[in-house]
Amino acid sequence: MITLLSTLISFLAGGLPKILDFFQDRADKGQELALMRLQMERELQMANLGFQIQERIAEIQTEQVQIQAFADEKKALYNHDIEIGKGASKWVINLRASVRPVITYCMFAMLAFINIWGCWYAWEQGIPFTEALNLLWDEDTQILFASIISFWFGSQAFSKH
Repeated sequence: MITLLSTLISFLAGGLPKILDFFQDRADKGQELALMRLQMERELQMANLGFQIQERIAEIQTEQVQIQAFADEKKALYNHDIEIGKGASKWVINLRASVRPVITYCMFAMLAFINIWGCWYAWEQGIPFTEALNLLWDEDTQILFASIISFWFGSQAFSKH
């Protein structure tokens, strides 16, 4: 019996290295698969990042083209205005240049007149100042006034760049 048992153990012990090699090989292949997955994910991320960078570069180039087109259009408009003014009298040139400022002055004068007259009328009618102020300086009036101021100071800021 001991002979049979020792023969069986010897037979199994002879195959033990192959069994251990099988499990070692399986672990090695699992590790290689995990490394390959990580490498593929990294390559996909790099490709995606490269695509995003290319997309951003294309956006920047489009913005540059739009800015250049705007600058060219503005330059063409200025040249057109200069050409129209050639041969005209100084009075006509000054009148043409004063249209927007005169409209702005008129809008401001009208706003000041309406607010001053409205305050005086509210005072005469006994309306509290805060209530009159809310009626005279409402959101629409603020938007109108802000638009006029922004137009002039905004165009000055953009023309310096």
